[in-house]
Amino acid sequence: MATPFYVSPEQMMKDRAEYARKGIARGRALVAVEFAHGVVFVSENPSRSLYKTSEIYDRIGFAAVGRYNEFESMRVAGIRLADVKGYQYAREDVTAKSLANAYSQALGAIFMGAEAKPYEVELLIAEVDGDEDAARHELYHILYDGSIVDESRFVAIGGETEPLSEVLESRWEPELDRDAAVRLCVAALGETAGRDVAPDRLEVSGLDSTRSRRRFFRLRDRELATALDAG
Repeated sequence: MATPFYVSPEQMMKDRAEYARKGIARGRALVAVEFAHGVVFVSENPSRSLYKTSEIYDRIGFAAVGRYNEFESMRVAGIRLADVKGYQYAREDVTAKSLANAYSQALGAIFMGAEAKPYEVELLIAEVDGDEDAARHELYHILYDGSIVDESRFVAIGGETEPLSEVLESRWEPELDRDAAVRLCVAALGETAGRDVAPDRLEVSGLDSTRSRRRFFRLRDRELATALDAG
């Protein structure tokens, strides 16, 4: 009788982590930056319909990098969870923290479970305060293994995160306006890539607490050109 092939749990987890990291690193990075009244998400994305970012609920946004079909399934599941909780209780009970915890548990279970492979995704969940005069923003970074980090000011996910973070660290300022935050993100992506990123290859969205009820916005075409030229 043949002896079953044995792999230690430590080596198995190491291999799964390396597999997920390599898959995520092959994609284009995404940057999130806080500004005075919210958060902006910016990434290089030539597709006009396959978005990396979206609205989850009134004051909550979603951003992701990695394998599209995997993070899209997570996005849809988050929307359904938020809708059910908001209907059963109250809209105010749907929070970024609770959604981030749910995503963390789901990704952790997939990473540790018997599935053939871990998900090759990293997620960001952001929330802005309902009061436009408040400065409270929440930003949660969920990794492929379910680890969750409470971020502030800015965060880069996907490939080349270290050089992106260095650029953002050197240039970020408190109380940026929305357009200045967009330009900072685009400059960081371009400097790290070593080339200018054309506006038609950018996906720009975010949350703005000064907007009525639904805080999510997406900048396209003329609006995006205006934001980039404002500086």
